[in-house]
Amino acid sequence: MLAILLAHAFAALTAPLYVRVLGRNAFYLLAVVPLASLAWVIANWDSAQQVRIAWAPAIGMNIDLRFDSLTAIMAALVLGIGALVLAYCGRYFENDEPRLGLFAAQLIGFAGAMFGLVTSDNMLVLYVFWETTTVLSFLLVGHNAERAASRRAAIQALLVTGAGGLSMLVGIVVLGQSTGTYLLSDLLAREQPPGGVAVSVAVVLILVGALSKSAIVPLHFWLPGAMAAPTPVSAYLHAAAMVKAGVYLVARLAPVFAHSPPWHPLVLTLGLASMLLAGWRALQVTDLKLVLAFGTVSQLGFLILLVGVGSPDAALAGMAMVVAHALFKACLFMVVGIIDHGAGTRDLRQLSGLGRRAPVLLTVASLAALSMAGLPPLLGFVGKESALAALLDADLLADPARITLLIGVALGSALTVGYSARFVWGAFADKPGAETLDGLARWHAPGPLLLGAPTLLALASLIAGFAAPWLEDLIDPYAVTLGGAPGAHLALWHGLTLPLGLTVLIVAAGVALFLQRGRIIESDHHILGNADRAYDATLRAMDRLSLRMTATVQRGSLPLSQATILGTLIVVPVVALAVGTRTGVELRLWDSPLQLAVGAIMIAMALAATVLRNRLASVLVVGVTGYGCGVIFALHGAPDLALTQFLVETLTLVIFVLVLRAFPAEIDESRTANFKKRRALLAAAVGASVAVLAAFASAARGTEPIWHLIPDAAYTFGGGKNAVNVLLVDIRAWDTLGEISVLIVAATGVASLVFRTRRFGSAPRAADSPRYDPDIVSWLPAARLMAREDRSMVLQITTRLIFPTIMVLSIYFFFSGHNAPGGGFAGGLTAGLALTLRYLAGGRYELGEALPVDAGHILGAGLALAAGTAATSLLLGAPPLSSAIIEFTLPLIGHVKLVTALFFDLGVYLIVVGLVLDVLRSLGARLDSELGETTESASIGDLR
Repeated sequence: MLAILLAHAFAALTAPLYVRVLGRNAFYLLAVVPLASLAWVIANWDSAQQVRIAWAPAIGMNIDLRFDSLTAIMAALVLGIGALVLAYCGRYFENDEPRLGLFAAQLIGFAGAMFGLVTSDNMLVLYVFWETTTVLSFLLVGHNAERAASRRAAIQALLVTGAGGLSMLVGIVVLGQSTGTYLLSDLLAREQPPGGVAVSVAVVLILVGALSKSAIVPLHFWLPGAMAAPTPVSAYLHAAAMVKAGVYLVARLAPVFAHSPPWHPLVLTLGLASMLLAGWRALQVTDLKLVLAFGTVSQLGFLILLVGVGSPDAALAGMAMVVAHALFKACLFMVVGIIDHGAGTRDLRQLSGLGRRAPVLLTVASLAALSMAGLPPLLGFVGKESALAALLDADLLADPARITLLIGVALGSALTVGYSARFVWGAFADKPGAETLDGLARWHAPGPLLLGAPTLLALASLIAGFAAPWLEDLIDPYAVTLGGAPGAHLALWHGLTLPLGLTVLIVAAGVALFLQRGRIIESDHHILGNADRAYDATLRAMDRLSLRMTATVQRGSLPLSQATILGTLIVVPVVALAVGTRTGVELRLWDSPLQLAVGAIMIAMALAATVLRNRLASVLVVGVTGYGCGVIFALHGAPDLALTQFLVETLTLVIFVLVLRAFPAEIDESRTANFKKRRALLAAAVGASVAVLAAFASAARGTEPIWHLIPDAAYTFGGGKNAVNVLLVDIRAWDTLGEISVLIVAATGVASLVFRTRRFGSAPRAADSPRYDPDIVSWLPAARLMAREDRSMVLQITTRLIFPTIMVLSIYFFFSGHNAPGGGFAGGLTAGLALTLRYLAGGRYELGEALPVDAGHILGAGLALAAGTAATSLLLGAPPLSSAIIEFTLPLIGHVKLVTALFFDLGVYLIVVGLVLDVLRSLGARLDSELGETTESASIGDLR
């Protein structure tokens, strides 16, 4: 199973390359991946397999995969029809189709994501694949992004199914915490299903996600809109794969939660409503693709109803219908694609005479439509007969509910017969007065490769009808999980039974509906359209609300914005503290007189920053408060934190100084604010709130603090004595990976705003300056390009002498950080300070001499190292970002202990260096150029 997932991921990554080389024929190569995976599924159909890969065991986030009968059924549909759809794409698209390589990658990636979804045993992993299909669906539906309809449909599908997915995530978490497990296999193995209010709430939330994914009323409207997607997307996602995800989840949970109080009212009611309302709507629309879309919503309601009943017979019938629906609906969508290609229209009012021109296509479509209508000898008939029988014998339902469902399903089936006949008539019949295809010179018959996939699906529907007993043997192991062996069987003929009599009535009613098709016209205010209008109204209301909120709190005034943020910081936590449970607070003012002295200095500097008018002086006194914090860290025995604090504070001061060059030295008299009581009160309240909350948070601990365990854990699991650094690169490496990713994004954003045009590029070197003269000698390579009044001979000589020392110290901090103060972050900051010194002494050209590398390349290499460490651990069968300790002995050097977290730390080191270089280039060198503070106007004689 894991190999199948990796194969699909690799195929998705390389698909654009294949398409570039082979054109549309690359789809045939890509189809081999799901086809080979299908062969594995068939070969292992009767085997029960599990895959367990540790990821984050403490929170239940492990990669747990499971293969059983239900997984086999869904995987066969996903992979088999996926392979056919890919083959269909090989002739559906032309070689000049825009973004064809990306489309191929997204489609094969979607197949892999669906396989991961149906094989996931861990509900959290299932959710990851669930949302992956949501994102890929958004991309596939919006393939023709230049069309407004495609963009709207893609966003609508993303918002509806994404919101349902978020609801499902909350339900999964509530269910996992209530039952003590996130594994579906553990839930299914329990003798007594879990109960309680929390479980019922979780079931409702999960069902919201499932029903939104399967386009069940009232969350159905995104599916007809998604018909703006290319036809292969509709044939796969909206017939056989994505929309089946909700059906699969209901079928998977039915053995456990079918008797849960909210289950039947939600599943059965909404399923039946979808079947009836969408079936009626399919009789009104005139676009062949929309006929199938509303038919899909109707059939999905039928499927949800069947798998949600909770009896073995209904489960057997439901899975038979799942298979039948995938076969005939994917086939019919492909037929519509062929008609659209050949005739240039999908409007059934304009199509006439196609049956005479394309008899093979008519035969294929008729077989699929007969199966959709539930007529013999197709598989759809077998499934519908079993469904009627299962509802008749559903003893777990009350008689009124059972009768209501039976009548509703019969009416829905009649509607299905009606729109099935209307589809075939609309696409292929001769219509007097309509434009005939005989006069359309552009019509061309589909080639065998384009017609091959729908033909195979239609034949499969026919063959499966005769092979119903064999299909029952494949489905039966799942039906047994619903509480015993099914009493019914899949077969074409059960004798003269009540379901057969109902079928006769259904067909008669369906034919009557078809004959009245001229009277069933599309209304401007149809019932199903209310949901779409409600969606639009909701978006408009949210837009208006967001505009009003923005106009209220963001008026372009920096003081007002700060006051809003700080006011929220005061009110929300203090109110929560006031109404919540509080514990006593015991405070020690200081542990030594030194702390009191440092604290007094910090307070004095903070007050001085509010009254000083010189900008540089204000920055310096604020910096003193930061250095004071570092001293307190050192007094508490935290040299690593103190070192980092000193380095960060120094670098921050440098950045402030670089920016302040663009401002006057003194704050203008007219802009100097008098004493503002409200601002002073707000500042005092913020300080008091933070102090009080920190005190209560510290006093709220009820158990032994976790820091007592960290030193031993750092040495035992991380192989290091410096607990702070081991925390960063091992124990909480995921946090660090996220933080450095945010750092890179922030650096890129700031530099892009400053540069405005091309964002990356190596810093210019001295030889790039038009005033460069190699005969001039100076202590630093580019210092001779600075104006004479800006040069400092002492600073240049000092920099020349200590720059190598600082870089060596930086490397020492990097290597020693696992067991002593230092690490990649401290080492990178030290190297950054060395670069800063070179810039201050030699100007912007000196940066290129010190490090002639693109800052973006350094940032990218650091992120690749950090992320690669995570991926490498996973590929070696270990949890991601877990460290391995390698020990060996070298001649002359002696015993060497290497922890693989060193490579992650190296990534951090490079990112910090790249970040500093980027800051110096954007806020230093770039600002020099824009402010005119460089020496471009200086003459060569002045420099001499």
